[in-house]
Amino acid sequence: MAPDVPSDPEGSVAVTDLFSGGGEAGRLMASHDWSATPLGPVETWPASLRYAVRTVLASRFPMVLTWGPQYLQFYNDGYAPFIGAKHPAIGEDIRVTLAEGWAALEGPVEHAMATREASWLPRLPLLLERAGYREETYFTVSHAPAFGDDGRVAGMHAVCTEVTAEVLGERRQRLLHDLSASGNQLGDDETLLAGLCGALATDPLDVPAAAVYLHDEGGRLSRAAVVGCPADRLPATVDDPAELPGRLTDLALVGGFWQDPVTEAVVLPLTATAGGDRLGVLVAGTSPNRAFDAEYRTFLELVAGQFVSALGNARAFEAERRRAESLAELDRAKTAFFSDVSHELRTPLTLLLGPIADVLEDAGPLPPGARDQLALALRNGQRLQRLVNDLMDVASIEAGRATAVRVGTDLADFTTELAGVLRAAAERAGLRLTVDCPPLPRPVFVDPRMWEKVVLNLLSNAVKYTFVGGISVALRDTGDGVALTVTDTGIGIPVEELPRVFDRFHRVPGSLGRHREGTGIGLALVRELVALHGGSVTVTSEPGRGSTFTATIPYGSPDAEGDADHPVGPSEMARGTAEAWEQEVTPREQPAVPAGATATVLVVDDNADMRTYLTRLLSPIWRVRTCTNGEEALAAVAEELPDVVLTDVMMPRVDGFELLRRLRADPATRGIPVVMLTARAGQEAAVEGFAAGVDDYLAKPFQAAELVARVRVAVERARGGREEPTDELPTRPLNLPATPAPERPAPSPGVRDLVPASRPPAVAPPPEPAQVHYERWRFPATPQSVSALRRALRRLFATAELDEDQAYDLLLAACEAVTNAVEHAQDPTEPFVDVAAEVGGGRVLITVRDHGQWRERVPSMDRGRGSTLMSAFADISAVPSPEGTTVTIRVPRTDGPPEAGAPA
Repeated sequence: MAPDVPSDPEGSVAVTDLFSGGGEAGRLMASHDWSATPLGPVETWPASLRYAVRTVLASRFPMVLTWGPQYLQFYNDGYAPFIGAKHPAIGEDIRVTLAEGWAALEGPVEHAMATREASWLPRLPLLLERAGYREETYFTVSHAPAFGDDGRVAGMHAVCTEVTAEVLGERRQRLLHDLSASGNQLGDDETLLAGLCGALATDPLDVPAAAVYLHDEGGRLSRAAVVGCPADRLPATVDDPAELPGRLTDLALVGGFWQDPVTEAVVLPLTATAGGDRLGVLVAGTSPNRAFDAEYRTFLELVAGQFVSALGNARAFEAERRRAESLAELDRAKTAFFSDVSHELRTPLTLLLGPIADVLEDAGPLPPGARDQLALALRNGQRLQRLVNDLMDVASIEAGRATAVRVGTDLADFTTELAGVLRAAAERAGLRLTVDCPPLPRPVFVDPRMWEKVVLNLLSNAVKYTFVGGISVALRDTGDGVALTVTDTGIGIPVEELPRVFDRFHRVPGSLGRHREGTGIGLALVRELVALHGGSVTVTSEPGRGSTFTATIPYGSPDAEGDADHPVGPSEMARGTAEAWEQEVTPREQPAVPAGATATVLVVDDNADMRTYLTRLLSPIWRVRTCTNGEEALAAVAEELPDVVLTDVMMPRVDGFELLRRLRADPATRGIPVVMLTARAGQEAAVEGFAAGVDDYLAKPFQAAELVARVRVAVERARGGREEPTDELPTRPLNLPATPAPERPAPSPGVRDLVPASRPPAVAPPPEPAQVHYERWRFPATPQSVSALRRALRRLFATAELDEDQAYDLLLAACEAVTNAVEHAQDPTEPFVDVAAEVGGGRVLITVRDHGQWRERVPSMDRGRGSTLMSAFADISAVPSPEGTTVTIRVPRTDGPPEAGAPA
């Protein structure tokens, strides 16, 4: 330390206080041998130098002071990090310390000292080697002259701050923004990557070179885009991405602010975050003038993220575009199909409806009941014609071929007439129909047939979903057009369904209507037809309070001249619609009971004409009662048990499957045979019905004779299950005592499996106490035994606590086996079918044995079930022998309590 000396007479800083409070820099200055420098001992320093040094050390802001022509430097602790490994350099020539950056500093420093004007250099790039490499740095610097005691410039005083992080952050943020903007330009991979690499080329200081490799169909990485280096000098494909950094740095590239050799590169995976799909890799060279630290790596990962996002969005857009094109093509194909089919249907419809109408119009007498049947056929043929016409309209609108031929129309009178054709139907349904269509100030130009469909569709929709209250129709002038309003007090529409009400084929889930019939295009057609007139349609609704539909159209201009002598009126199609609704809402009368009828058939169907038809077929034989849906049917069954229930599947409120489920759940109604009618044809629909526990299943359309025959079988089964046997053969199963299991017959050449089986069939063993539920029965070899077997098996499965779904499957398989035994057994030695069932030991085993010879089933005998249906639920095998055929049904038990004696 320099010796203590008193303050000079002019009051300059004392030597003892000069370096105190200066931190590490002050201690270094105090220990420095200043006598060996041109400045000499501290005691000889001028007061101005002492004040300047004291000011530098007292500041927390980075400062540096040079003094004398040798530019000897003094700096504080805040400045020391700026020179890094070159610290300490106190007392040394600043031109040597900052030699690599002096070229940029020399001019401003000398200018400030020569002109006595301070400099201001914001974001000055400086080359520093403070960390062992040529570093890219940025400083904001101000240089000012430092004056001696005589007032002359004796040195330079500089205040500086490093803004490298700020400059780099802004530059990198700008690049990420440009990449994001480029990634929004959707296209194929090549176009997209070209745009991204173009944005990447705007920042060569951070990414001097880069290459994108994408996974091809074979899983290899293929070069897709390159920036900052010749593409052909990189491999076109690689198997190992780890070799890519070396290949990039071997190209002798230069980069960074000072254009030094690029010696490092990094591989960044391009992985989609959703699902983790690997798209490829991004190989990025790093700046030779910046250390590859965590911040630099995070930035490059964000760059890779922009590539991932852009590629993912582009591919998702492309997939969606292809999907949209496929849907559009499918829609065009569907439209063409509807159009072609509708055209094809019109010819047979014409040849059906024309002759029927001619016969009805003929004054000649018709056999009893024939007129009603022909009227029924004509009415439903006209309904089919309306459906065909609607499909034609939809197809024409979609194809752009539909145009409105507008003629001058007294729309108030026309709308009043159209509403009037449905008045009788509304009144028969117990609804008030209010029509308020005052005269309009001038004619409205509309296509009459299109307007007719708009009005009738809105009114039909209101009648369908309104059960109490009324319907009002109003037509009002809106100044430049007219507004038709149809308001009802029906069930209403949920708020979440309102945006989709006018969508084609959309039906509100769970809505309660008078029936479930409909194509789902009525309201969609209204919107399209109104749009063809340049108008729009809206709906407001509140569940439980009703709905209001408003169709607004302009007055328009004529497309054709109207016939003033023959004003437009409702068409025959409109009157057919009205007649169909009258039939639908007319209170039904229960048919008369035929003499000698001892059985009751409950017919459940929401279509009035179908109920009439079924009643006409069945009422001459049995007592028939009718219901419109499953809810009414349950109430009717509660009043009086029918012998058979004949039900449709698709019905409002409670459908056929729900009706079946409730009947089977009640012990009082569990045994009632249920025959199901459905428009869903096919084996899958049949499997669904039988799995639900239906006794018989008939697809529409059906032959009248077949329906009567199936109902007769169901009635006989029901009666056989409730009455004492009176015939020679018993109609109930015979409970046989348990007997030891017979010896398994030796395999013979006659063995044939209904389905491939890996194990030989076996008869059920005798039950083990407290472990196995076992029963044996003997049934008559008649179709009526199927129902009796079903009841017996249900009792056994319930006692064994068998899973309900598995029980249904096994019931179906066992009943099919008995049906096969009855149909296949030829010349039986005994007119019985023996059945044994075992539930235990983790399995269910059922054997069915007849006493006849195997007989091949002919096509006419096939009811669509058989071995295929049986094998869907269990392992099935059949062993024919001279004494009969044994069918074995074997399946592991799916659940249930542990069997006694079995490990828990």
